[in-house]
Amino acid sequence: MLRIVQARDGRELAVEVRGDPRGKPVFLLHGTPGSRLGPVPRSAVLYRLGVRLVTFDRPGYGGSDRLPGRRVADAAADVQTIADDLGLDRFAVVGRSGGGPHSLACAALLPDRTTRVAVLVGLAPKDAHGLDWSGGMAPSNTQEYSTVEAAKHRMAVGLERRGRAIREDPASLIAELRPELPEPDRKVFADSGIRAMLVRNYAEALRTSVDGWVDDALAFSRGWGFSLERISVPVLLWHGAADVFSPVEHSRWLAARIPTATVIVDPHAAHFGALAMVPEVLSWAIGPDAHTG
Repeated sequence: MLRIVQARDGRELAVEVRGDPRGKPVFLLHGTPGSRLGPVPRSAVLYRLGVRLVTFDRPGYGGSDRLPGRRVADAAADVQTIADDLGLDRFAVVGRSGGGPHSLACAALLPDRTTRVAVLVGLAPKDAHGLDWSGGMAPSNTQEYSTVEAAKHRMAVGLERRGRAIREDPASLIAELRPELPEPDRKVFADSGIRAMLVRNYAEALRTSVDGWVDDALAFSRGWGFSLERISVPVLLWHGAADVFSPVEHSRWLAARIPTATVIVDPHAAHFGALAMVPEVLSWAIGPDAHTG
């Protein structure tokens, strides 16, 4: 059920709460582009796990107001605001793909409230020393982020054009991605239920504008606003070895710099293999050191 939460600066945030109302709270942060309607386990699975799942549209996506110039670090304040509104003292955070850096912001900036953080197929900072950031990355992603460096306006125009096409036909993004998919992801996309869910997710994400997509790309390409080395809560990094959208070396780079990180690489999976991992990762997130909100 949709819930509107007001941020400290007056912005509206579109929030959904699912699962066991008495379960352990977990924030699930969506990918790029994405929305609160993105890949989530069925209610029966959430009840079985004992999870109260919170999703929300990042600023500029779906029903959430834009926050111009936002940094990755700003996600922590929005998570804290939503947690306060829901009466949650402590919680876990899981981020998939573009949600990964934002979940690490919670680990770094909300250590007294964040119990555990998991990142599925996440990204490293654009200025990551010693990492070939775009190495092994699909041409569509490489072009998007190289355009950010060249000209913000040109990038925004390009994403606006893509966003208009996706709003008119949300399935067009899946068609656009298909030629770049490695074999493990092709198998995931063969599931009509997963394709339908992704279409709903993208349609909501870009329903009003591409602002969220533009601002994510800009946020990933500048300083994140926090130190990975100061993270003290348990962090799980999961990655598919064949990922071409956020290559596996990103998680390996993060693991080498986050003191509390454990990295798991699935040699048989790629980017969208993370969808099947969400229930297992939620189970880890509410582990023995997690607290009920």
